[in-house]
Amino acid sequence: MDQVAKGRRSKRSSSPLSLQQTLSRGGRIQQERSTKTGKGESLANHEQSRPPPRSLPCMLCTAELLPLAFPAGPAGALPPQAAAAMAGGRERVAHLLRQLQRAACQCPAHSHTYSQAPEHAALRRTDYAFEMAVSNIRYGEGVTKEVGMDLQNLDARKVCVMTDKNLCQLPPVKAVLNSLTKNRITFQMYDDVRVEPTDQSFMDAITFAKKGEFDAYVAVGGGSVIDTCKAANLYASSPESDFLDYVNAPIGKGKSVTVPLKPFIAVPTTAGTGSETTGIAIFDYKELKVKTGIASRAIKPTLGMIDPLHTLHMPERVVANGGFDVLCHALEAYTALPYKMRSPCPSNPINRPAYQGSNPISDVWAVHALRIVAKYLKRAVRMPDDHEARANMHLASAFAGIGFGNAGVHLCHGMSYPISGLVKSYKAKDYNVDHPLVPHGLSVVLTSPAVFTFTAEMCPERHLEAAEILGADIRTAKIKDAGLILADTLRKFLFYLNVDDGLAAIGYSKADIPALVKGTLPQTWSKPIQIMKEHGPPMLVFYYPLPKGQVIHVQFNTVLGLVFGQGFCV
Repeated sequence: MDQVAKGRRSKRSSSPLSLQQTLSRGGRIQQERSTKTGKGESLANHEQSRPPPRSLPCMLCTAELLPLAFPAGPAGALPPQAAAAMAGGRERVAHLLRQLQRAACQCPAHSHTYSQAPEHAALRRTDYAFEMAVSNIRYGEGVTKEVGMDLQNLDARKVCVMTDKNLCQLPPVKAVLNSLTKNRITFQMYDDVRVEPTDQSFMDAITFAKKGEFDAYVAVGGGSVIDTCKAANLYASSPESDFLDYVNAPIGKGKSVTVPLKPFIAVPTTAGTGSETTGIAIFDYKELKVKTGIASRAIKPTLGMIDPLHTLHMPERVVANGGFDVLCHALEAYTALPYKMRSPCPSNPINRPAYQGSNPISDVWAVHALRIVAKYLKRAVRMPDDHEARANMHLASAFAGIGFGNAGVHLCHGMSYPISGLVKSYKAKDYNVDHPLVPHGLSVVLTSPAVFTFTAEMCPERHLEAAEILGADIRTAKIKDAGLILADTLRKFLFYLNVDDGLAAIGYSKADIPALVKGTLPQTWSKPIQIMKEHGPPMLVFYYPLPKGQVIHVQFNTVLGLVFGQGFCV
């Protein structure tokens, strides 16, 4: 691996690559990675003999990564407990990433378990193919004026326009309504969408949609608006279905969507979620205090209409947090387990998940999005009148959506949901809401330095490449330091953009660590064991099965002093 990585670095140019050069490089990277799956095959053989877990086994990654989430100082300055998390080796990381891909409800905001059909034994143990799916996308300044003509072409006679209270008085919504009026489209507007939707806010929108009997939908807003509209379209088209019928298992029944839906146009006004490209709708399930979602290709927008003029109205922190989501989408997609290492191999292509693992096409979009983030995110945040920066970040959001929508995301997103879902009183700046809120992009990026310190052993050359794209000088870097270098680069990047300084800064205390770990999943693979000690607090232990019969345990009270108050300070 060292020889491969050194060879790649020696050929790397310090100047930015064009999209065509990136395409060429993507092919070479995939060829290099295809030679590295021998060890993965032996792991796949082991895992094939064991029944797949019922849910995402994130106890190991969460328990080990939470103490690493905010290491202080430059690369190499991690505490002993942080360094110990890197010692597990390539097999442990590969095993963990493989389990992330196999889990039925791996990442509620990005799970694309489109078919819940039972998997039958296949001749191959790992997959040999991948496929690409994406919504139709239209891009251009002022392109929103065409939405009325699109609806006219669809012969839409009664349209539902969904947005939120903040947006309904802003130019993006006005542009949509003007186009509808000009083209004589009859519409009704629903502006009660909740930022960070809940099951109840979804059901309120569904009730409105059922009563309206609409024949087309338009969503104008960020991920919350677009996801709410996806749910409204689905359940209005399947009025006899119970709400939990289509919700991902294990919370819901995870039924496949077989009913035809109405045409749906998404007009994103933020640059982050990429929801206009995906078939997922996310919400907080309040009863269990977890995030989950509805996942089906059937609920993807018919058309994503990307108008960069709409991003000029975003306040600074909304731009920053959306950009962090794009950053992690790109990084996680590019460092996901290669598709040829994903197991089991589907016996029928209908059972191949959209989250197939990193692949040559997703690599292109992920890397290209990462380059745009590196060049434009700081400018977009700090200079609201920089049209070029904001327009490019709007494109990067869609590019990263194409990448992660077909490759997948992993630990940053898997660990983000309890951080946002268990919020106490924190209210993010620049978000005009009446409830506590940790924005999705912020909850994702908080753990990113720790995540990529941990995952670097799987594909260190990609981690080094990502660090270089983000501004690190890797000319003298050692391959074994890839994770530390990327983590340090991320900390400096986030520090410049004024990210909240750790979990304590967003309202959590040391006592919340067990809840944050448990909240990573609606149900855990192993149950915690409380062990009483003669002195000090009880030990809360999770046991996590590993390859080759190994079992590790994590003692949370030993890491409490490492999580809080260190942050991204450099």
